[in-house]
Amino acid sequence: MALREIRKEGDEILRKKSRIVEVIDDRIKELIKDMDETMHSANGVGISAVQVGVLKRIIVVDVNYDGSPSLKLINPEIVKAKGKEEFQEGCLSFPNKFAKVIRPNEVTVKALDENGKQVTIKGKGLLAEALCHEIDHLDGKLFIDIMEPGTLEYIENAEEQD
Repeated sequence: MALREIRKEGDEILRKKSRIVEVIDDRIKELIKDMDETMHSANGVGISAVQVGVLKRIIVVDVNYDGSPSLKLINPEIVKAKGKEEFQEGCLSFPNKFAKVIRPNEVTVKALDENGKQVTIKGKGLLAEALCHEIDHLDGKLFIDIMEPGTLEYIENAEEQD
């Protein structure tokens, strides 16, 4: 495993659409491990492959902070969303920047796990927000694109993002 460089604001790759993962091989599994390690090292709750410079539809999410395994999702797709909630959202690609974003407060996501097994994840609150945020990254959509106008702020020494 290795820490990967997190692509930052202004990097053109963050605006590109990620490609479907056709084959889950050792390279994909290594990428997922690297993403997980990179996300935790940066104190994030989620990361997408595009944020480490790889245009593949892969996300890793961990909102529990309890040592339980992260969600590692390949080709994730939101199949159901309901409700609305305002979140104070940040992003590992936008260090120390936060804004208010309206997102569904419940989502159902279908994806493949790292072994190629079809999984369905139901998330509420922070998990729903993180899933939506990371899946947006796969389509080149950033939280600053959907933030509530006038809510972007810079917070010095912020510890948790994305």
